[in-house]
Amino acid sequence: MTNEEFESLVRRLDAEAKRNPAGYRTRVLLMALLGNVYLGVVLLFIGVLFLIAAVSVVWLKAAGVKIAVVMAVFLWMVLKALWVKLTPPQGTEITARDAPALFSMIEELRRALRSPRFHHVLVTDDFNAAVAQAPRLGLFGWSRNYLLIGLPLAKALTLEQFKAVLAHEFGHLSKGHGRMSNWIYCQRLRWSRLVGVLEEAESRGLFLFRPFLRWYAPYFNAYSYPLARANEFEADATSARLASQRAAAEALTAVNVVGSYLEERFWPQIVRRADEMPQPAFAPFSLMGARVATDIDAASMEAWLEQALARKTTLDDTHPSLAERLGALGEKPVLVLPAAGAAADRLLGGALERITHEFDRRWHDGILPSWQERHREVREARQRLAELDAKHGSGVELTLQEAYDRALLTESPGGDAEGCIAQLRALHERAGDDPVLHYSLGLRLLARDDEIGAALLRRAMQRDPWEIVRCCRALREHCWRKGRKDEAHEWHRRMSERMELEHAAKKERDEIRSNDKFERHGMEVRALAQMQAQLKAIPGLRKAYFVRKRVSHMPERACYILGYTVRGGWLPWQAKGSVQVVLRRIQEAVTFPGETLILGVEGANAAFGRKFRWMRGSRVL
Repeated sequence: MTNEEFESLVRRLDAEAKRNPAGYRTRVLLMALLGNVYLGVVLLFIGVLFLIAAVSVVWLKAAGVKIAVVMAVFLWMVLKALWVKLTPPQGTEITARDAPALFSMIEELRRALRSPRFHHVLVTDDFNAAVAQAPRLGLFGWSRNYLLIGLPLAKALTLEQFKAVLAHEFGHLSKGHGRMSNWIYCQRLRWSRLVGVLEEAESRGLFLFRPFLRWYAPYFNAYSYPLARANEFEADATSARLASQRAAAEALTAVNVVGSYLEERFWPQIVRRADEMPQPAFAPFSLMGARVATDIDAASMEAWLEQALARKTTLDDTHPSLAERLGALGEKPVLVLPAAGAAADRLLGGALERITHEFDRRWHDGILPSWQERHREVREARQRLAELDAKHGSGVELTLQEAYDRALLTESPGGDAEGCIAQLRALHERAGDDPVLHYSLGLRLLARDDEIGAALLRRAMQRDPWEIVRCCRALREHCWRKGRKDEAHEWHRRMSERMELEHAAKKERDEIRSNDKFERHGMEVRALAQMQAQLKAIPGLRKAYFVRKRVSHMPERACYILGYTVRGGWLPWQAKGSVQVVLRRIQEAVTFPGETLILGVEGANAAFGRKFRWMRGSRVL
């Protein structure tokens, strides 16, 4: 199902859900049951076949035993394929002994909503709170419930706001209201996760399920989307009922504003210090609470809030927009940050200091390699910029590559965005046909709402199709920011089509199958002679065949195949070792005219060797 088909279906279903809510819920319930029934019927069918095969042993004797063994192996293969292991959430686990005040609040909310108990309460370093379920029996359920509490979130909210957030999350699992909606919500998450895991599985037994799930999952997501959105509003209503409408609105406002502050200012400011400091000397989680209270000025708060309120609901996320959620609560946005020492993180009690220091240590250890690498790169970049500036200042004309590098280095680490654009403009006059230059200049002009940037990006795509994806992404974001929704959707469609084409082309070129068609390579004489000379110099290489694979996607891009044989030892493992050694030597020493797959054409691949051997002009060594 394409994105356009999904959007069209969701809009139609959303209208149906509003016209007849009860009837629509019944349809979604039947849709949810369909998936479970299908899996049950298939497993039952295989089990019955196994029992029949087992009983047939009485009449068929040895043949019946063979059939029973085959069916038993097949049943085991299918069950093993479906016994997917979903990784449970990660975090620092706490107990009621660690944080009695927090667990008292959790128990109060759980009883009020008649929610199931949580088997684990984890503190994470995310700016978020969530409930999660990890099935112990994979596809067959029996889930453990997890409550995830983000330490940064707890540092940014008051106690009442934090209670409102927890009440919202509890609402997704509560038995007291919207029970069927919550079940559908959990089914939606379950199928989304399981389909992803099954798609990555390699077991052959999944052929019974993949076609159905590839059809079922998109349709179930579409059918359940209106209910999933309604579930968010129901959870917000629960939040307002158990805390207050004002606290729920304050929490929603804080999540959006503080989230923007952390993403756009707090973390970037810390990471930028790597430009000057060779080692990170910060404790970000210890500093975070105080920074949130002091660094969010009125102008920035208004800008971030305006962005959040202008953000529209998309079909990529079941969460309604901030404006819709506040409207449903009947409240206006207001940012109320906790006073010093009054943030909700104090609910962690004696565990707060330990967890904060633990997160700071993990951050330091995790970021240290990339921090040192960035510091080294910035030091080298500044040195390179100084060299290019000196060369330019001496009156020597820089090459196109040098001029381009100097422009980008002037922006970062030079910190002169205006100087970068001025240099790119001058370079554009020298090399007006370069698609990479079109993209670099166009992207920066578009960020300043200069429509000349859009024209440059369009020209870059015309010059080089490989620029389509990133140019379309930039144009999509620009149009969306400007409220030109239809144009944004069109650029998204073009980007998606190109990404699908590139993915299909890559998949086609990443493998060789027995039914593939091959043709003569068509190389120029001089290039062929150079490649042959490189192949002759490789020790252990006996024969080499060079052909071109016939491809359906992007046929203008040649896909070559080099098949080779080796002078190996007499023993099988010696020959196998020689194949790998020669492969590495080919990869290191030979320059190919384009994208080339290399494979030994002996043993299991001997069929390819026979194909290549009979093709005229294929043998190059």
